[in-house]
Amino acid sequence: MGLHIQTTVDCHDPHVLAAWWAETLDWSVEPTDEAFIRRMIDEGHATEADTRIFQGGLVWKTGAAICPAEQVGTRPRQRILFQLVPEPKTVKNRVHWDIHLTESGPDKDALRTTLEGRGARFLYQANEGPFTWYTMADPEGNEFCLG
Repeated sequence: MGLHIQTTVDCHDPHVLAAWWAETLDWSVEPTDEAFIRRMIDEGHATEADTRIFQGGLVWKTGAAICPAEQVGTRPRQRILFQLVPEPKTVKNRVHWDIHLTESGPDKDALRTTLEGRGARFLYQANEGPFTWYTMADPEGNEFCLG
């Protein structure tokens, strides 16, 4: 059918949240093209107010994206875009991510502790039959399950 999907997350600080999720998933923040941004400003298509400095580089203020490291610069690719919105998150997400641990991956309790140390919050533990998972929230309150 020729369709590809991208997940987009509304958030308060796209660059901080993209960096947090890139580290969490062992993905990469997609690089920005500072020369392109400067050219857009110089040609009047954007203003300095449309940009910001993040981790020493010029970026678009309104968004940041992440993808698996081996897919950076390729198309199509798995991608999560974090976009700036003015309103805070106030209700439960209607969509969330399930992060599944692999046999060779970290222990669920150890990963929970690590993520909490990086700003995630533990919300509750749940189970269905023999399967148990933790429902957590990222630093901006977006729910995800770890199991």
